[in-house]
Amino acid sequence: MGFLLRVLFVGISLATAVVFKQYRNLTAPMPVPDLNMKQYWGPGDVKQYKEDPSIKPFKVSYDAAVIEKLRGKLADVPKLTPPLDGVAFEYGFNTNRLQDILKYWRTTYLDKWSEREKFLNKFPHFQTQIQGLNIHYIHVKPKVPAGTKVLPLLLLHGWPGSVREFYDIIPLLTTSSKDKDFVFEVIVPSLPGYGWSQGSAKKGLSPSEVAIVMKNLMSRVGFEQFYIQGGDWGSLIGNYIATYFQSNVLGVHLNMCSIMTPLSYPKMFLAALKPSLFIDEQYTDFYFPLSAKFANIIEETGYMHIQATKPDTIGTVLQGNPVGLAAYILEKFSTWTNPAYRNLPDGGLEKYFSLDALLDNVMIYYLTDSITTSQRIYAEAFAFDELKKEIDRIPTAVPAACAKFRYELFQQIDWVLKDHFTNLVQSNHFEDGGHFAAMQLPEVLYKDFVAFIASIQK
Repeated sequence: MGFLLRVLFVGISLATAVVFKQYRNLTAPMPVPDLNMKQYWGPGDVKQYKEDPSIKPFKVSYDAAVIEKLRGKLADVPKLTPPLDGVAFEYGFNTNRLQDILKYWRTTYLDKWSEREKFLNKFPHFQTQIQGLNIHYIHVKPKVPAGTKVLPLLLLHGWPGSVREFYDIIPLLTTSSKDKDFVFEVIVPSLPGYGWSQGSAKKGLSPSEVAIVMKNLMSRVGFEQFYIQGGDWGSLIGNYIATYFQSNVLGVHLNMCSIMTPLSYPKMFLAALKPSLFIDEQYTDFYFPLSAKFANIIEETGYMHIQATKPDTIGTVLQGNPVGLAAYILEKFSTWTNPAYRNLPDGGLEKYFSLDALLDNVMIYYLTDSITTSQRIYAEAFAFDELKKEIDRIPTAVPAACAKFRYELFQQIDWVLKDHFTNLVQSNHFEDGGHFAAMQLPEVLYKDFVAFIASIQK
């Protein structure tokens, strides 16, 4: 018996040692890897490529024929299947509501397209060539008295958004005000494959590779150190820039904070057992119960599985199809703003957004034929080569802030986030707001961002 106990003890000890070693291997911080800052993403052979470093002014401009062709498509809408009795947005976009929006788009909106085009051009637009791709961006320099502190800021959007999300917050950031003793010089790029930025011709342009493109863009426009604000893909890409280029990023503010490490989900499950030990009780329902949060995620992320596996198929369905494009994109501005809007016949779309603003965003996708290229980032993000990088296991000491809006699709507690954001200096909860915070609540996001910058400026 003594021998057997000894064998059992040795066996348990060895097994524990192996498990602990594997645990340490899985959870040990990782260093920043060597990065290829010149990876070529354009068409053809890189040997034939010579980068043009010039920066060219760009203007949003489309011939009347393009707009009239769109009007014709909106006038020739197929018969849409009516919604079920008593159903609002629970089955997807309510087709009665869609008919109203399509009519507005075809008549009122397109009738004033010259006005909308002028609005889209209200800020200076530019293009430059980065790693084989023509990258579009807005660049707004503040007009302030000499001696005013001007801070460079990179604003990053996601899907199915665009640079249009930031049109209401840009003036707040670039104008002097009593609530700050600084202003921002703002750079707002269209992500590669979005809007007027060229999509990759090669596999592999994942979020971590887009981070390199964005860092190169900031160098191109003259900034080696800068701040970042981002949501959705912009949040992930902003995180990666702040991880890869820690000496270049002065601060990173995100409104969709999340990380993926071997401990992130075990920690969330552990915190769910007794949330009050980990967070203020008044914010418990931002994160828990996990069953309800995961149920909502499952309901809202069917699109993600399609785009992560067959982006070109769904892209073909939507490209050049204004009816499908509007339904597919605008549905997200309903249920991602507040899941309760599924129960409203109008989807709650105009509670925070004007139809003009929503259609501006849809028009960017339609006019640039960028829906397919925009969706490919999902396939690249979930590819094995990207996942095995485990970037969130690389700690970043860059000052970080998280703005947590109540109806955001996914939230993580600070106990989880601090495994990666080791210098998380601000984490605020907001009783309203959803996924498109910059467009929905620009002043709230602005004030949270300015408070963060003021704290680290000190």
